[in-house]
Amino acid sequence: MNAARIAAAALLVAPLLLMAPGTRAAAQTGEQIVVATPPNDSSGEVFYAADMGFFAKAGLNVKVMPMNNAGAVAPAVVSGAVTIGGLTVPSVAIAREKGVPITIIAPGSIYSSAAPTSGIIVLKNSPLRKAADLNGKTLATRDLSNMSFYGANAWIDKNGGDSKSVKWIEISDTADIAAMQQGRVDAASVSEPALDDALHGEGRMLGPVYDAIGDKFLIAAFFTTDDYAKAHPDVMRKFAEAIVAAGKWANKNQAASAKILEKYAGVPIPAGYTRVTYAERLRAADAQPVLDMLAHYGVLKPNPRAADLFSPTVYAP
Repeated sequence: MNAARIAAAALLVAPLLLMAPGTRAAAQTGEQIVVATPPNDSSGEVFYAADMGFFAKAGLNVKVMPMNNAGAVAPAVVSGAVTIGGLTVPSVAIAREKGVPITIIAPGSIYSSAAPTSGIIVLKNSPLRKAADLNGKTLATRDLSNMSFYGANAWIDKNGGDSKSVKWIEISDTADIAAMQQGRVDAASVSEPALDDALHGEGRMLGPVYDAIGDKFLIAAFFTTDDYAKAHPDVMRKFAEAIVAAGKWANKNQAASAKILEKYAGVPIPAGYTRVTYAERLRAADAQPVLDMLAHYGVLKPNPRAADLFSPTVYAP
């Protein structure tokens, strides 16, 4: 990953450095907690917890705010506009290293190589067959800070290609097939549910990119500011417990969870599509492979410790 790409990733979190943490009233019983997250599978527990009553059972009054622009989630939390956000682990880790005072309080989805949820795709008739075939090519990704982007670079390098030679452009996952058909890009790194849509249509899997990071690791997490977590430890614990309970429920009830997710995402999730698995506990070991990969590419400083991302109000190393 070259310096220009690293700089581009850093620019995504740079605006946060200009924002001071907002002042919030103490979260007491009945006070509304606003949670913002992209409406996708990775942070799906918050939607299930709201609809299935896990938050209410924990005594929390939670308002869920789907936010399609993932880049706006962390600024909203830091400014105090919302209380808690959901993002990928790289987004949180990069922001924190840049000095943004946010901390992880609950787990999101966890990757398992048994059910790949992200991959580099090409058109079915594409001559591209291996990682080295991508050298010098143009690839699409949703944004230059998502897990698919970092995972794709790792997969290319680990399988005989050279990620430094690849040109990346940002395109919505749902527009990748059309972009390939128009000749704008040669391949794309795509995540669910767009991955299954592509593979059931004109796309072909070239490689499951997350396998290059590890067999199992934490993809996404929920976070808040350091100050808010310290000031409201009881709320943080209740929120984390509700998220984990919702994740356990969703892992066993994928058909029912799909219906809830469809309502928030605004897109259908057909039966049989690959769904993410949700972490059933918060473990530093699950996030460490992601941080190690980011450090390898110079996005994070050497020897990052995943435990440093987690709030001590909900996690004890």
